[in-house]
Amino acid sequence: MPHLPAACPPNLWTDRDFVKLWIGHTASQFGAQTAQFTLPLVALIALGGGAAELGGLRAAQQVPILLCSLFVGVLVDRLSTRTLMVYADLARALALAAVPVAFLLDALGLPLLSLIAFLVGVFTVFFDVAYQACLPRLVQRGQLAQGNSLLESSRSATQICGPALGGGLVALLTAPLALAAGAVFFILSFASIRRIRRPDPPAEYESHSAGMLPEIKAGLRLVLHDRALRAIGLASATHHFFFAALMTTYLVFLTTVLRLPSGVLGLVLAALGPGALLGAVFSAKLPRLVGYGPVMVVAALAADLVLLCVPALRGAGAATVVVLMVVNVAFGALSQLVDVSATAVRQAVVPIRSQGRVVATLNFVGMGLTPLGSVLAGVLAGPLGIRTVLLLSVSGMFLSPLCLALSPLRRLGRTLPGET
Repeated sequence: MPHLPAACPPNLWTDRDFVKLWIGHTASQFGAQTAQFTLPLVALIALGGGAAELGGLRAAQQVPILLCSLFVGVLVDRLSTRTLMVYADLARALALAAVPVAFLLDALGLPLLSLIAFLVGVFTVFFDVAYQACLPRLVQRGQLAQGNSLLESSRSATQICGPALGGGLVALLTAPLALAAGAVFFILSFASIRRIRRPDPPAEYESHSAGMLPEIKAGLRLVLHDRALRAIGLASATHHFFFAALMTTYLVFLTTVLRLPSGVLGLVLAALGPGALLGAVFSAKLPRLVGYGPVMVVAALAADLVLLCVPALRGAGAATVVVLMVVNVAFGALSQLVDVSATAVRQAVVPIRSQGRVVATLNFVGMGLTPLGSVLAGVLAGPLGIRTVLLLSVSGMFLSPLCLALSPLRRLGRTLPGET
């Protein structure tokens, strides 16, 4: 078991180390949201790219999930999670800062932008796996629910402000220069997380003499042999593959078909944030009222249903913008219900010493195919058309709730596995 103080405070807001983690996590999410919104706009607006170029850029940012996740999971279980997080923040800040510098020197092109997107993706894998494994080491088991809720709420808040901030900065400074804001947020996260003082000794978890590959195999076995984790991985894989295709065509649809201005585009994407925040609030109690299984299945199905109206939208009028924002609020809330419930199940069934490898394995299985989804959508957008590929992407997402409905997860009640 990790080293913890004899008596952790009942309210995490009084725990200085948790507050430092929360501040750093929030700043890091601001940086990630700003970069995620602005990098595609650099390709589309500043460099004149289209759907194929955007698909390649998104694939470059996503392929590190496939290449690095399993190895990062082993490192997270071996090393200090906070050390990995601060160096990941610093590396992402330096990578993003290279974009405005290259732009000012007239040296920015799609190959360099794709390389930077790849590097940002690599260190995002490090940060995301480490922070998901950090909380069980930092707080007691009884505080996990509150900690998860606070971290997810802050992530939801960044989804509100990050795209809106990015859209405003793009309109004010141009897309390449707007990326400097993302670098600043990563530096703030670096400064906060490195000040955490509570010990995080990896040697207490297990011996590492077996080597990395056996530990990777052990993480894979944990996911493959546990029916709940296996179902989460399969549902996540189908969702993220088609969602990657959706987002590639969705951004092109908003900018080139509906012709939304950058500021309005930021507001539309920011609408995911209030929805996610609403979902985070309900996720604390709703599964305890109606059951974790029903919440995951119904919320996943409803989230995909609300997206079906997007391909039918035409024009950039006020009604279209309102519909897009309502859809994003609903999708954000429903998706958050699924994510938080699945996270609670994962934390309940996985030993602390294996959290890093299981998180990494689920990321690998769930998001490893996202680069292919992004590239495929970009390639098909030309011959089939943006609307058609958008509709096909949304339709494919229905495989995810189907996987949940056919799995043992649907029978989960109002208590988590292992609870009495």
